[in-house]
Amino acid sequence: MSRTSMHQLAAALCLMLVIEGLLLFAAPRGWQAMVREALKLPPRSLRLFGAGAMAVGLVLLQFFH
Repeated sequence: MSRTSMHQLAAALCLMLVIEGLLLFAAPRGWQAMVREALKLPPRSLRLFGAGAMAVGLVLLQFFH
């Protein structure tokens, strides 16, 4: 992996942390409610949701890159 791509990956991970932190900072009670609801779901549903989110993210990345 080249130095530029490692830098881009690190920047993307940092941006992800900023967005996650923003959600916790702006709406902590909403985040807690979401986690409580997620705990009620079976692992298969969460796995499918995660796979869908990754697929959408990859499609959007291809579209915008």
